[in-house]
Amino acid sequence: MSLSQIARSIKASPTLALNEKAAILREKGDPVIHLGGGEPKSRAPMDALLAAVNMINSGEVRYAPADGTPDLKKAIIRYTEEYYHRKVKPENVIASGGAKQSIMVAMQAILNPQEEIIFPAPYWVSYPDMAKLCGAIPVPVLPEDGTFYPRLKDIEQRVGSYTRAIIINSPNNPSGAMYPEEFIAEIVEFCEKKDIYLIMDDIYHRLVFDGKKPISAFDYTKKSVEESKLIIVNGVSKQYAMTGFRIGWAVGNKKVIEAMSNIQGHQTSGPSVLLQKAAVGALNGIQSSVESLRVTLENNRNVLIGLLRSFNGVKVTPPDGTFYCFADFSAYEKDSQKLSNFLIDKVMVLTVPGKEFGLDGYLRISYCGAIKEIIDGIERMKWALDPNAPNELYIGDRKLVRDWS
Repeated sequence: MSLSQIARSIKASPTLALNEKAAILREKGDPVIHLGGGEPKSRAPMDALLAAVNMINSGEVRYAPADGTPDLKKAIIRYTEEYYHRKVKPENVIASGGAKQSIMVAMQAILNPQEEIIFPAPYWVSYPDMAKLCGAIPVPVLPEDGTFYPRLKDIEQRVGSYTRAIIINSPNNPSGAMYPEEFIAEIVEFCEKKDIYLIMDDIYHRLVFDGKKPISAFDYTKKSVEESKLIIVNGVSKQYAMTGFRIGWAVGNKKVIEAMSNIQGHQTSGPSVLLQKAAVGALNGIQSSVESLRVTLENNRNVLIGLLRSFNGVKVTPPDGTFYCFADFSAYEKDSQKLSNFLIDKVMVLTVPGKEFGLDGYLRISYCGAIKEIIDGIERMKWALDPNAPNELYIGDRKLVRDWS
């Protein structure tokens, strides 16, 4: 069967594939622990659920405008003013089927074939393939100092005549690193000087720890929204625990938002009006659920870091935010895919291989689940990897026996 060049270059999302594998194992009755997911277990805010129920009861669930409903745009405008300190207009806003779609249509609106988009490594697994879907060239940049915190000089060295855009995800998936204000200020100034686009993937921006505050890239530009090539992307999936609602948005200059809307109109049309109504409920409603989730995640992170530090040889940098820890397991196995498969096969713990994020030898471990699952999952991993561990391990009534050295 003949497939297009783009189709042949794109692989399945590894994180979505893991979710599917976890579901299959659970359906079989296996006691799997999924430490690879990015889905908080808390419920969606009641304001969101009630807003959706009220629309269902009305029976008026119709088509949506390609760029989002007026009431969701109003909520995003208010949110942007509160958290990004910038007043924008409806024509500066597009609502999409998740932040992922906002990023995708932004790339399609600004990237030509063979042009380059730069992003620091480790990076979200979808960035390279999203660039390829545009016929563009993904350019990951590994910080020279070996940390998870890029410096402007790391970026500068990779910028060339074909560079069209830079994408920054902070707090970062998979590392949890929140890039310093100084770096954000420098990258905004650099992109303006070079006249290239800067996409800020801010999907985790309120889920930060240790007293840190969300950063607004708008604070570091002297340009108006219409003069700027800054595109801010956010959504309800992470901070409001509304992953299945698939509502995200982007804020940018009128010209680029119009182009994004035209593209989205031909791809999917507007997101479901029902789900947009739920997003309005979340954005305009009581915000205590966000803080409650943030506190829970910070506590879970602290437990996970303590457990990982009990391993001999594992190197861990405490995350500043998000749901994830990106731990260096290369002392046990440098091939992260091989290590991840080993943990699934031997102790039924799912993690995401670091090579999917641009760094082999690492595993991304999620701490957005229940504390008991985190503790049990790490204990299973330690038993599987520690050569001095007991020969047997019980998981419920099931006995596992070490048949490897």
